[in-house]
Amino acid sequence: MPVELAAGSAAGLALVEVTGAGGEILAPDWLARAEPVHRQLRERLPADYAGRLAAVFADGARMSLAAQGQAVRGLAVWRVIENTYEGRRLYVDDLVTDAAHRSRGIGRTLLRHLEQHARNLQCDVLALDSGTQRTDAHRFYFREGMVIPSFCFRKDLK
Repeated sequence: MPVELAAGSAAGLALVEVTGAGGEILAPDWLARAEPVHRQLRERLPADYAGRLAAVFADGARMSLAAQGQAVRGLAVWRVIENTYEGRRLYVDDLVTDAAHRSRGIGRTLLRHLEQHARNLQCDVLALDSGTQRTDAHRFYFREGMVIPSFCFRKDLK
């Protein structure tokens, strides 16, 4: 069930928790509505979107949505991870706002919602990775007080 946001938030937005703390899907209808927005960021998600997300949620991820009425305007997939160099971190796998609704405070609302989750879950940091080509997203993250503390190195194995 959506939770209406306080005054000062992006107009008409409600936050929806699609998953529970154990990764269980609480709102399958909202998960289905999230798919087109999610694919704007992750075009290569498999045809079995619900199956992939169920596996991700079973591995500890959760999903939060920003909605207007019955329409998903933005979403975040996130999880809590413990590591040696930061301690407890809320890591954001995916953060995307519907392209037709950007620059309206939706991303900021979701990021603040995630920060509140991080504080409630006693995390030391809120972290995410962003592709080097996503310069508009980087401007947004910098504006929101995020910094680049390190490089991320990866080797594809396929």
